[in-house]
Amino acid sequence: MPSQQGSPTVRRLRLGQELRLLRERRKYTGAKAARELGWSASKVSRIEAAKTMPSAEDIKSMAKLYRADGDKLDELVGLLRDAEQRGWWEDYEDTLPEEYTRFLGLEAEAIHQRNWEPQAVPGLLQTEDYAREVILATRGIARITHSGVRSRVEARLDRQQRVLHRPDPCRMSVILDEAALMRRFGEPSVMREQMEHLLEVSLLSHVGVQVLPLDSLHPVNTGAFIHLKFAEFDDVVYLEQLYSAHFVEDLERVAGYETAFDHMRSEALDEDESRVLIQRKAMLWRR
Repeated sequence: MPSQQGSPTVRRLRLGQELRLLRERRKYTGAKAARELGWSASKVSRIEAAKTMPSAEDIKSMAKLYRADGDKLDELVGLLRDAEQRGWWEDYEDTLPEEYTRFLGLEAEAIHQRNWEPQAVPGLLQTEDYAREVILATRGIARITHSGVRSRVEARLDRQQRVLHRPDPCRMSVILDEAALMRRFGEPSVMREQMEHLLEVSLLSHVGVQVLPLDSLHPVNTGAFIHLKFAEFDDVVYLEQLYSAHFVEDLERVAGYETAFDHMRSEALDEDESRVLIQRKAMLWRR
């Protein structure tokens, strides 16, 4: 389960954010702070962007330059200590893309995630067999080995346990295009089991699943995205493509994705109606 200190990925980002805010409050540019510290400007920039982990001595030097008091220094050192912890996802980092492992680190501390998926059932709601078929569908293009497929399936199941079934699970709001319930991955039995599992998971108190019917108005033409909300950090949107993924962190653009999700939710069936439709799809896959 996630540690009590929280996700090390989020702690790294918060540490960089706090150091940047301290610098800006003292009216220092990154270049000026670097000169005063005897560092390169890139070192300051990379620490603030959470691309380089500072040492405890680095933190003390920056805190002294920015005239941080003892309580703030203790907070920074605490963030550093938590940031150095190992996340569960790092057990799979050899077979998972770097951007995705960063996403898993962020997800570990999200309090709410909003997921729009037009093509397939989201990973957190997938069965083992369905997950394997989804990963195999891109194996020839992405050049994933047999062991890579196995590791990715294991990571997906591990993720489900640590996100959906932890003691303090985040809220999850999912909008599925009806097409995602009809696109076949594997044998019909795999699809039937997946529909039944989707129904079961949709009954969890912290999970909401809605379906956007094919005959409804489609207010936003966009690919899949996951919007993560945090208690102590700015929202982030995760976008995944065939060969890469990236994060939207600009607040105005993040707000645009939030609006897009709300538009689609307004056109989707409510949760009860969605379960009826999913049940119908499960019965169709019995044929």
